[in-house]
Amino acid sequence: MLTKHNIDYFNLGKSENKKFWKRLGGKPNFENKTVLDFGCGHGALSVEIAESGAKKVLGIDLEEENIEFAKENLEKNFSSLLKKLEFKKLDILNQEILSKFDYIVSKDTLEHTVKLDKVLFKMHQILNTNGRVFIGFGPLYNFYNGDHGRTGAMLPWFHLIIPEKTLIKRLNKKREKKINSIEELGLSKYSYKQYLKFFHSSQFNIDYIKVNLSNHPVAPIFNLLRRIKFLEEYFIYNIYCILKKVIG
Repeated sequence: MLTKHNIDYFNLGKSENKKFWKRLGGKPNFENKTVLDFGCGHGALSVEIAESGAKKVLGIDLEEENIEFAKENLEKNFSSLLKKLEFKKLDILNQEILSKFDYIVSKDTLEHTVKLDKVLFKMHQILNTNGRVFIGFGPLYNFYNGDHGRTGAMLPWFHLIIPEKTLIKRLNKKREKKINSIEELGLSKYSYKQYLKFFHSSQFNIDYIKVNLSNHPVAPIFNLLRRIKFLEEYFIYNIYCILKKVIG
């Protein structure tokens, strides 16, 4: 599992962590904290948090291949973290998590997460009072490349123009395992307004939220276009927010 491709992907993720924290207003103090990494992927963010003094870190993901790599990489390259860092294939909605956490982090995952209202409810349950959830993700489904290349659409926004049934029919011609919906490709299809609704209707307080954070040369153009009301949904490409659990 420690292929060059996987190692390169892990190293890319680790190099992008700095950008992730900058977009959230700065890296929090992880000293002696318990942390859940929701959608840990290859484990780059989990490793960094464990190296930053966290007491315990649990990285969870739905993809068996990601977890297998993360475990092997931990044992072979970060063995000093074995007592404080653990990776599990785990579905937060269907498997019990007995621990509680001071922080939950989620990097580049919510654009793939369905049943987000239930996921946020579960996060609230397993978070300690005054705990925080640090979230950053994109591109959103309504952005020009919001299908993450998974629908086979060759042109910008083409996955929104072609009817879903047509997309699925085309995809199933080339797939052994047939699908019945876009969600089965790991795409949530939520709009920007739907994400806002989920966050505002959750039990969390929203401490921080920003969109379209990027150094790409065309980013200012996208920000201008999103201010046109009927274009807003199609020119918001990422969301960064911090949610806080407050009781009373």
